[in-house]
Amino acid sequence: MVKEDKSKTTFITHWGTFVYDVMPFGLKNAGATYQRTMVTLFHDMIHHEIEVYVDDMIAKSRTTQDHFTDLRKLFQRLKKYQLRLNPNKCAFGVTSGKLLGFIVSSRGIEIDPTKVQAIRSMPVPKTEKEIRSFLGRINYIARFIAQLTATYEPLFKLLRKDVKIKWTEDCQKAFDKIKEYLLNPTILVPPTLGRPLILYLTIQEASMGCMLGQ
Repeated sequence: MVKEDKSKTTFITHWGTFVYDVMPFGLKNAGATYQRTMVTLFHDMIHHEIEVYVDDMIAKSRTTQDHFTDLRKLFQRLKKYQLRLNPNKCAFGVTSGKLLGFIVSSRGIEIDPTKVQAIRSMPVPKTEKEIRSFLGRINYIARFIAQLTATYEPLFKLLRKDVKIKWTEDCQKAFDKIKEYLLNPTILVPPTLGRPLILYLTIQEASMGCMLGQ
């Protein structure tokens, strides 16, 4: 941290008053500051050889030989700025792995099976808090589910202001439908170069949505 900012991190203990010499992750702007720094250092490699999401970094390559080349370039950049990797949190030469809670591979992006199981094992929500918790989990994987807003309209109605929570048959059908859908969730695949992209639209009385496909 720059000298003039250190005093802003002052904290008091039984042993005295201290400040941070380096930026801790607990600060409100730490994540954004760290991400800006990583973008600055790796700007020419991001969206090409690597992707960086705060402290998660992935080197992606189409072939084994390309992977060696990309890793060499990445290591040279890390060495240049004296950045270190934790070997216990690294995996090299793998064909798939978890990134931001999803499974990423040459096939595309898939929902983590552990998250699917967690959702499928959830009981019927009985309170507003439980409904919001369930919808929050679904919202995280919303891009994998077609016509989600229309399907869950009965549940959204329960969250309207001054509406008494009453679990109806329509609510149960929506709840069961999404769990059934997750038995065989969609895989998001990269576009095929040279083929046209098609924007699919769906418009209903209470919702609308779109999907980009080929």
